[in-house]
Amino acid sequence: MKFTIPIEPVTKKNSQQIIMCKGRPMIIPSKKYREYEKRAIQYLCFCTDYINYPVNIEAHFYMGTRRKCDLTNLLEAIDDVLVKAGVIEDDNYTIIVGHDRSRVHYDKENPRTELIITEVKDGF
Repeated sequence: MKFTIPIEPVTKKNSQQIIMCKGRPMIIPSKKYREYEKRAIQYLCFCTDYINYPVNIEAHFYMGTRRKCDLTNLLEAIDDVLVKAGVIEDDNYTIIVGHDRSRVHYDKENPRTELIITEVKDGF
């Protein structure tokens, strides 16, 4: 399966808000991340295959700036988007067994995320 999400990738961890809930601080994703998630899901909602078997998710994040970012935070965000969009059942290790060949790139003119999801047979 291949997907392209034609919007600037956003991480959850670098975009958090602290709110008070019942007198205790609580961390939630920022408005920027919530908007990204909502828009990204729209590009995945046409997927009719529900993945509940081991897969590798190769993700190429094309950033609009050369500012440094954390690949693992980008992967966490896209995994959560795939779950919320109903593309994969869960983002635990029995389903997402790897993110082999995932990279961060620079493309000022066309920031996006390109995903290649492949089934993993026998754990390899």
